Amino acid sequence: MATEKKAYVFFNCDDEKSQKSMNIFYNQTIYKDTKKARQELLAKVEEEVAASRVNVAEGKMEAVSKEILVGEPTKASNYLQFGAIESFAIV
Repeated sequence: MATEKKAYVFFNCDDEKSQKSMNIFYNQTIYKDTKKARQELLAKVEEEVAASRVNVAEGKMEAVSKEILVGEPTKASNYLQFGAIESFAIV
């Protein structure tokens, strides 16, 4: 059986990361599971942090980068406040 292909979406959201606060019409860029797309996803997170729309737990930016670039991008959400990365299966 083939490995399930995934895509990722970054969402601005509330502090609780509630589904209702994640607006697909506001955050609509879909990042494929490729090296280039993961770099673009990291750039998006860095842009949101620089604009003070998302906070990263103190000392955890390196962990965020590592999860997005080579790990499981959704785990980076654990270190984000007002931001989340969700994965979706590509059918």
